Amino acid sequence: MTSTPTLLCVHAHPDDEALFTAGSTAHYAEAGYRVVLVTCTNGQFGIDDQGRGGADEGHNPLITRATRAAELQIAGALAGFDRQVTLGFSDSGMRGWPQNNLRDAFINCDVEATAQVIADLIDDENASVILTYDEQGYYGHPDHVMANVVTRLAVEKSRAARRLFYPVTPRSVLERFLPQARAAALSLPAWVEEAVADIADESVAVTMDVSRHSALKQEAISLHASQSDNADLVTMAPHLFELLFGTEYYQLAWRRDDAPLAAANDLFEGLT
Repeated sequence: MTSTPTLLCVHAHPDDEALFTAGSTAHYAEAGYRVVLVTCTNGQFGIDDQGRGGADEGHNPLITRATRAAELQIAGALAGFDRQVTLGFSDSGMRGWPQNNLRDAFINCDVEATAQVIADLIDDENASVILTYDEQGYYGHPDHVMANVVTRLAVEKSRAARRLFYPVTPRSVLERFLPQARAAALSLPAWVEEAVADIADESVAVTMDVSRHSALKQEAISLHASQSDNADLVTMAPHLFELLFGTEYYQLAWRRDDAPLAAANDLFEGLT
């Protein structure tokens, strides 16, 4: 157990840590906090070395799994993680895919047992602030939804957790970003185009200005090079990238403490 203030992120797949929270993890790592990553699946139904998606004929899940594991180690280190833990579940694929039925698919996990594993990691690290997705998994991916389910239970089981936050993108940000991105003929990944949570600005509890880490975040995404659906994010003009990624927004989902969040720009406000 460490006495250093610790942030723990629960993500579903390799590359989620770069896309959703890399600005904040880089910020806290630079400030001397300990930052820990839990990745729930091995992501083997992502894009393989021949550009085939998990639902495509001939897709190679073994190569995809190995490639994504290697990319994660490098990108995670850049994003500031001191420790990376992979739970090892199979990627469940998108909703309705036959992979949903795999015995070891994350969506078929033993929720109670998986939550206990995460709770034990939280307590082992003495992590007071936890990040994962909202109840809709941000854009409805089954593995993101399950990450929410097991993490919600884990923070309640743990002794160390004090706050659980969800990274979100407010409606107003998407309304500014999407027309400009479409005007530039950018190909956007599903998590941007298909975001299902209609987040009002006033529901955001903490707003992190991470614009000084925008280039780092873009590089972290680029290190997951096998996932070519993010290619236009990697080459996106800096002003557009910063519009979507230069600020990270968080909803407060659960808390055990009663310290004020007056400044609304620090996930640890009142805890350190």
